[in-house]
Amino acid sequence: MVTEDDVRAWAMSLPRTEEHLIHDHVKFRVGKIVYAAVAPDETTMGFGFPREERAALIAAEPAKFCLPRLSDQRYHWVHARMAAIGVAEMRELLTEAWRMVVPKRVAAAHLGQGSRPGSPGQAGSPGPAGQAGRTEAQAAAGLRTGRRLALTV
Repeated sequence: MVTEDDVRAWAMSLPRTEEHLIHDHVKFRVGKIVYAAVAPDETTMGFGFPREERAALIAAEPAKFCLPRLSDQRYHWVHARMAAIGVAEMRELLTEAWRMVVPKRVAAAHLGQGSRPGSPGQAGSPGPAGQAGRTEAQAAAGLRTGRRLALTV
């Protein structure tokens, strides 16, 4: 089970992240782009995720993931049930969401990625879940990541 403190600790360790309280939701953003949020009741965590891949993620693990409310479905956003995910999975999901909103050079510098092909996190090399930059949930759903998308919520 993940807590708001776990989410905060990890998100604030990522460069350029700022924390804001908006309508009782704790939100983490880079500049004006929100990449993660925790609900006031701390039951769900929203995070940036490629819109075209979220149906497969939710179908692969419906006990863990769900769509946001209808008005937020236009954004690149998915909700995770905090009781259903572990700390390691939360870290992967937040890191991938954060990578979508920061410049590639910032992500590469923070994650220690070199410019050589085959260096950690580069295309063609295994990432943290044994897949090229995929989280466990994304690997299970057969999804890919690495795109930089504009997120707002």
